[in-house]
Amino acid sequence: MAPRTSPTERQRRLGSEVRKMRVSAGMSAETAAGLLGVDRAKISNIENGIRTISPERLRTLACNCALGDDAYLEALTAMARPAKRGWWERYRGSLSGALLDIAELESTAPRMRSAHAVHIPGILQTSDQAAAVFRVVVPKLSEQETGLRLAFRMERQQILEGDDPPAYVGLVHEAALRMQFGGRGTAARQLQHLLALSERPNITLLAIPFSAGAFPGSGQTVNYMEGPVRQLDTVEVDCSHGAEFLSGEAQLSKYRAHLDWMEDIALSPQESRDFIRRIANEL
Repeated sequence: MAPRTSPTERQRRLGSEVRKMRVSAGMSAETAAGLLGVDRAKISNIENGIRTISPERLRTLACNCALGDDAYLEALTAMARPAKRGWWERYRGSLSGALLDIAELESTAPRMRSAHAVHIPGILQTSDQAAAVFRVVVPKLSEQETGLRLAFRMERQQILEGDDPPAYVGLVHEAALRMQFGGRGTAARQLQHLLALSERPNITLLAIPFSAGAFPGSGQTVNYMEGPVRQLDTVEVDCSHGAEFLSGEAQLSKYRAHLDWMEDIALSPQESRDFIRRIANEL
């Protein structure tokens, strides 16, 4: 198979985990290449997500690296199997790869947590609010690009529906709840939409009032997507230049602590609904 020109985040992550396994075992790339019957360049390409590694070769490498975590190995093996074509692939070539990577990660996450200080979580936005947010992007998006992103975002939201949706915890600061993207009417409808979504059994919405004070990472938008095992969790951080994906052990631990802190100072689910309702009634 020819090398990929642009691996997905999932493919890059598998390669990164293969490298971590090899390095932790003190095995050189040359030794790994000899073990798997490939040349040294292919090991580099596998570890960069540019080439695939078969489940069989992955198990061989894990065995020789004395990997003793069966659950972790099974999760890696699942990642190495050919993936089914996801709905987001229809947008490849039209939207950035990072946006598609977010949708793919969400599709496999059993649980997600997000923290938002200025915007309502994208996965919970109404179409009117999402369109208003897209219209203040710099540089300005064309109407065609805005429509494309809007369609993609609405399709992303379907992950929270269905027979076995992931658990989702949304931490939303009062500043985000009071922002009036699209005007008062759009903002009021958005808050009513949040109240309706918060009644779903898989969705927990937690509001953080101004009175709660400071918390770590204030102002940063964080999406934490859990993997089948903790080692395969992924953090996505929104930046002005696009999405950044983090998966280092220290990074994951930092953002888990960040989100735990925010949950501790947030209102309870019922208090949050009452709080959101009061803000909506002020509009």
